[in-house]
Amino acid sequence: MNYQSIIDKYYPIDNELKHILMVHSQKVTAKVLAIIDKHPELGADRSFAEEAAMLHDLGIFRCNAPDIQCFGKEPYICHGTIGAEILRSEGFPRHARVCERHTGAGLSLQDIIRQELPIPHIDLLPETVEEKIICYADKFFSKTKLEKEKTLDEAIRSLSKFGEEGVARFVKWSELFG
Repeated sequence: MNYQSIIDKYYPIDNELKHILMVHSQKVTAKVLAIIDKHPELGADRSFAEEAAMLHDLGIFRCNAPDIQCFGKEPYICHGTIGAEILRSEGFPRHARVCERHTGAGLSLQDIIRQELPIPHIDLLPETVEEKIICYADKFFSKTKLEKEKTLDEAIRSLSKFGEEGVARFVKWSELFG
């Protein structure tokens, strides 16, 4: 798979949005690969993880998030499921799972229903080691402060507004991947 050709298909113009997507995705990918290299015992598929990390935010262009130059119609919470839909249509169901499962520290069916989120009513929790590593690494980088990597405490604080269940998953991952 050539992830750059997929990005270029959906982001054909070199503009600020594509720049934000690429810089964020490259930083997440670098952290993912560093974790995989540090922990060979996890048996993660390095090549797949690199591709999936670069594509995890593919769906942002259809969302309304003006702070990051996204002027679509969908709520930002939908970007993962939008990206998953795109990647499934392109024939990449394994990569699609990473897209739909990276929001927060994953979203349980109960969280989705309780928060009345406009996404499918299914468990969207990371299950594979690659899904977990990418979800974990993503929490250290925002798309509004591209130059900065969050500390572990900052990442935990940003997750805490979504509930303790996700924080507990993230802390567990920090023990595995840190």
